[in-house]
Amino acid sequence: MINAICHCGLNKRFQDCCEPIIKGDQKATTAEALMRSRYTAYVTHNADYLLATTHSSQRKFHSRDEILNWAISNQWQQLDVINATETTVEFKAYYRDSQNLKHIHHEFSKFIFENGNWFYVDGVIY
Repeated sequence: MINAICHCGLNKRFQDCCEPIIKGDQKATTAEALMRSRYTAYVTHNADYLLATTHSSQRKFHSRDEILNWAISNQWQQLDVINATETTVEFKAYYRDSQNLKHIHHEFSKFIFENGNWFYVDGVIY
């Protein structure tokens, strides 16, 4: 993916945007940065990162296999961040399912900063 534009929608190169966060070379500095890196992890099928950045209180509700299946079974098209505060992000993720039908995942997500790291807690899907 050398010089490829990052999937998160910031119009930066992947290697200068979400890749260092996903690889663990840098930390997400905001809830929005974590959310953008998590979207990119869905696009790149990185279920381990998605599970690791889910808050420990919520991990029991998610499995690596389910996350990976969801990521792989969809073609992720675009991310639009509608609004972001210190601990929340509202976004729309556009994707096509395995039957090539278009969908929009519209979510209001909550995040927590704990022990120097941001974590996804949960979200309300519209």
